[in-house]
Parts: sequence; structure tokens; C-alpha cells
Amino acid sequence: MKRLHLHVSVPDLAQSIQFYETLFGAPATVVKGDYAKWMLEDPCVNFAISTHRAAGLDHVGIQVDTTEELSELSARLKAAGAQTFDEEATTCC
Repeated sequence: MKRLHLHVSVPDLAQSIQFYETLFGAPATVVKGDYAKWMLEDPCVNFAISTHRAAGLDHVGIQVDTTEELSELSARLKAAGAQTFDEEATTCC
């Protein structure tokens, strides 16, 4: 299985865990003092966050195949407190 891995440095681990658990609809699979990780099947990604370095990552996107998937993901982002910009009918990289 191929899996995308993303690691994001965050300033507040507890707040970020809460955000990503809401976004992904799943608890972290690993939580340590300065680190958390999700091994997700949909999307297929190993997503990790930590406070090891200065906060950073400019852009993360999730590509979906249907309008229904976009609506579900947008609702999760909004439930987690994020401001969103829905960009429908686009062609990505």
C-alpha cells in the first residue's frame, strides 16, 4: 500500500490534536508528549504533528473525487473551526 506522509509542526499540540481528530473523524493512533500521529485509510495518509520545530507548512490539500466528498470534508473543517475556501471543478497538479 502506498501512503502519503505529512508532518506538520504546530505551536499547541493539544489544540491541534483536537482540531485534527475533528477533521479526520478519528482519534490519533499515537500520542506522545510532543507528537501525535494518524494512520488514515481515507485519505490514505500517515499524518503526524509535533512541536519539535517552529510551526510551519504552507499548504496542505486533500483532493476528492465527488461533490459529496467535498461537502463532507468541508463540513468537518468547519466543525473543527477552520475557515474554508471551496474550490470546485479544478484540476490539480
